[in-house]
Amino acid sequence: MIRKQQLEKLYRKYNRRKYVSPDPLQFLYDYTRVGDREIVALVASSLAYGRVAQILKSVDNVLGRMGKSPREFIIKTPEKLLKKIFSDFKHRFTTGAELACMLKDAGRIVQEHGSLNEYFLAGMRSSDKTVLPAIEAFVAGFHCKNGHLAPVSARGSACKRLNLFLRWMVRKDAVDPGGWHGVPRDKLIVPLDTHMVKIGKALGFTKRKSPGMAMALEITTGFCRLVPEDPVKYDFALTRLGIREDLSIREGLADIGVKKLCGDC
Repeated sequence: MIRKQQLEKLYRKYNRRKYVSPDPLQFLYDYTRVGDREIVALVASSLAYGRVAQILKSVDNVLGRMGKSPREFIIKTPEKLLKKIFSDFKHRFTTGAELACMLKDAGRIVQEHGSLNEYFLAGMRSSDKTVLPAIEAFVAGFHCKNGHLAPVSARGSACKRLNLFLRWMVRKDAVDPGGWHGVPRDKLIVPLDTHMVKIGKALGFTKRKSPGMAMALEITTGFCRLVPEDPVKYDFALTRLGIREDLSIREGLADIGVKKLCGDC
């Protein structure tokens, strides 16, 4: 059974800014105003699928077209102009029309509620054990539904990108810049990517074979037993081991006493 002290050792070693790149999270550091940062986080997390080099290129491309204040951009740019600005944009399965539609919806939400943060809070209940019901409510505000950007149905899906977005905006430490208020860290869900699937199994937190929300919740529960106030705390440090070419999941876990790893890492 993994101990909290072992994960704390890993956290102290890898939860540092110098290990962030390559990661779309790095774009958030350029925005000091929370209103801008939450829009950048929405764009960066929505496009966080595929090869990391292409993700970074696509996010940089989008932000370059939005100017100094992404918040002002989505509020003041008419839908017709949004479509024109992003007409030639493409990121894997995501088209410029889909991106423009998401930004249009985000702009409407910000105008109506003041921020994405306030809109998310409107969907939260104190009795909710996790942010999942609030994610469902948040998604409902995006009228342009598609399968490749973040605002999609949470039903069955692990909602990796939305949970990544929440980690970035809710938590605040040496890596996660934070900025949102009112969302308890203890209700966050781990962003379930291929690396966290392997890690969750290696730590004995899940035996499920199919990635999905059920697995994400099981792995989150495993972390809750160790750090109930912040179950997503170790996500960055652990997944760095699989994302960065100079690190290894197998070696990193072995360093904290986890010898068995499912799959070839």
